[in-house]
Amino acid sequence: MGETVQNAGPLRLYWWRGEPNFGDVLSSVIVAHVSDRKIAHGGPLDCDMLGIGSLIQVMRRNHTEARAGGFKPWIWGAGLLHPVPRDFLKHVRVALVRGPITAALLGLRRTEFGDPGLLASKVLRERTGRNDRVALVPHHSQMDDPKIARLAQDEPALQVIDVAQSPETVCRQIAQCRHVISASLHGLIVADSYGVPNTWLSPGKQSHLKYHDYAASIGRPMINPIQLTDIPELLQSLKDNDGLIYRDGVARACDDLINTFPASLGTSVNTA
Repeated sequence: MGETVQNAGPLRLYWWRGEPNFGDVLSSVIVAHVSDRKIAHGGPLDCDMLGIGSLIQVMRRNHTEARAGGFKPWIWGAGLLHPVPRDFLKHVRVALVRGPITAALLGLRRTEFGDPGLLASKVLRERTGRNDRVALVPHHSQMDDPKIARLAQDEPALQVIDVAQSPETVCRQIAQCRHVISASLHGLIVADSYGVPNTWLSPGKQSHLKYHDYAASIGRPMINPIQLTDIPELLQSLKDNDGLIYRDGVARACDDLINTFPASLGTSVNTA
């Protein structure tokens, strides 16, 4: 992890801001806690690091040459959406990637993986008792789909969660539900963090690579997503004792995330 140094100013973190999406903003909440520093949004050309998100291909486009001053930004828990040339790797530092698929595409020999969103339950601890609702977390591109609105009307057990809300609000809503059905990758990840059983819903035209990358990082069986039309049948089959058979993989990834956070970017590495 390197030597800890004193950092007085905010840590410049790059996260995607193209659409309001709790999973992307969650990166700033997690990194602020782990680094014990204030966070400012930085662009791909001037950031100190990137965390949550399929953003490594963005870093590749912006780091084909060394940055002025020689600083190399850190990658901690980010992943890829598709293969990219590896020419940029000499201009960045990789603490951890999201999963083994990303590592393989980058030619990295790693045994430690993790998405920083798995730390949500350690950072956002306020929660009330679990209710009987089943969360439906669309991908941000699906929020206005009329099929989702009709399904929620027909199935009163469903609680549609708007991913444009704050990370604190979305995480609290997910933690309170008995089951989560999510097309949002970080809907699944946050559910895993809080130990809430969950089911992968088709994200429409979105690539599946990031989902399989994450699943492989924690040893989670996740072959194909269900469709919206499958949800009524799923609701009938849910059991109260459904648990996470891969909880050890989640715990291992959380440890790897804490242990690999670049100490040079924190006032201290907060493991509490």
